[in-house]
Formats: sequence, C-alpha cells, structure tokens
Amino acid sequence: MSLFPGFLQKKLRTSGATINLAVGGEGPPVLLLHGHPQTHAMWHKVAPQLAREYTVVCPDLRGYGDSSKPKGLPDHSNYAKRAMALDMAEVMESLGFVAFHVVGHDRGGRVAHRLARDHGRRVRTLTVLDISPTLKMYESTNMQFAKAYYHWFFLIQERPLPEKMLSAVGIDYILTRLGRGKSGIKVFDRRAMAEYKRCFDPHSTCEDYRAAATIDLVHDRKSRQKITMPVLALWGRQGVIAALFNCLEDWREVATDVRGRALPCGHFIPEDKPRELLAELRRFLNR
Repeated sequence: MSLFPGFLQKKLRTSGATINLAVGGEGPPVLLLHGHPQTHAMWHKVAPQLAREYTVVCPDLRGYGDSSKPKGLPDHSNYAKRAMALDMAEVMESLGFVAFHVVGHDRGGRVAHRLARDHGRRVRTLTVLDISPTLKMYESTNMQFAKAYYHWFFLIQERPLPEKMLSAVGIDYILTRLGRGKSGIKVFDRRAMAEYKRCFDPHSTCEDYRAAATIDLVHDRKSRQKITMPVLALWGRQGVIAALFNCLEDWREVATDVRGRALPCGHFIPEDKPRELLAELRRFLNR
C-alpha cells in the first residue's frame, strides 16, 4: 500500500487466524496495534517515520482489515483479547522477534494489555493510547460514560440486531462521527478511509466488543498481579478518557512503572497528532 512506502506486505498463519501485516525498517522491533473501526492503515503517519530507527510491524487484528474474520463462537472466545494477543505473539515469533515493544490504540491497546499479561517476557515496553483498562472502565460505568460510549453497549447486544443496524447505516456514519475533532477538521486521510470502508465487517466488530464485555472481563479479574514492564499512557485532552477517567492512575492500578500525559487532540492520536506521538515514543523507547 502506498501509505507505507518501503514496507513489505505479508500474511502469516497463526494457530487461530491468518494475519495480514506490513513490516518495514531496521532496528529493535516495535509492534503497532490499531483500533476500531480501523486497520493497520491508521499508522501511516507514524510507521514510516518510526521505521528509520526501528523494525515496525503493523498487523490487522483478527476480525479487521484483511486478517481472518471468523464467525463468533457462543462464548466469544475466538475474539477474546487473549486470542488476539496470541495471534500477535505468534506473528512476532514467526518474524524472528523474541522480545519487542508494543504500542496499541483503542482496541489495539486492549490487545496490547493482554499481550503484556500473557506474554510478559516478550513485551519490552507497553504504550497505550487513549484508553483506561477495560475492567476499570466497565466497573466505573455511570450515565455519563454510557452516553459517551453508547456504542460499547449497543455492539454487545445479541446478534443479529447490531449487525443488521451497522449494515444499514454503514461505516460512513461511524467514521464521519468519530473522525472529526472539536475543530471540525477531518483527521482521516482519504486513502486510509477507503481501507477502513473496504474492510469493515459488522459481525467481527460486534464480536470484538461482545468478548470485551464477557470473557475478557473474566480474564481480567483473574489477572490482578501488576505488570512490571515500563508503561506509557497517552490520551487526548479533548476526549472521553480525559473527561471521565484518570488515565495515569488507572494504569498505575495494573502496572508498577507508568508515565504519561494528555496530548492536544481527541481520540485518534496517531492520525491527529502524529508528530507529538512520535516524539513521545522516541523518548520512551530510547530510554
């Protein structure tokens, strides 16, 4: 894809999925995990710059992009963050990387958190963008949060209702609503938008969120020991996380070594403020 000049496109088979990815650069490996409703294309303003100093791996998560989109199981376990994290550990091992840095935005941040828990010896550092831990957010639910994150509670309804409604309104509604900051300026590149629209799948989207509200919470409640690798938490000053959560303190509840700050943007940090994000990553990863 022209969004990633010099990167190689690959498809790798894991024990549970086929994962599409782009890889480029030289140096210590960095795994970049995208959010909803996007694909690895969301890193197009960050990955080529980071590839000057690092080997950068940008996969499509299971259920997104050109990776596998299996039908959800009754317990949603094939969309659990544990399953998605295992995909990523196996992808990195296939590429020859035993240990690596992980950066995750939105849903990718939740996969990254589980990767750090289940495969902690592999994860050198963890960076999470504009999220608090899933369990913390669900246990803090109030009317403000339910109104702001109403899609969490809509997407977890039993199929096929949310799938049919998503199919009816299309991804244009989602991206148009989400992809504008308070200034009204679009943050999505048209080429990236085309990829998000091409790859959007209502069922796998719903299964990701259904897993987060069920089996992921079971796994999180059993994982109370703090993770020990360095953690960088960044969030958008104009977003819901900043308004309703204490992001830094929330991550300190689950990790021993946490730093971070708010950036002058909304939710979509890598596409809205790529220069600021790159500066933060370089400081953190080079420490």
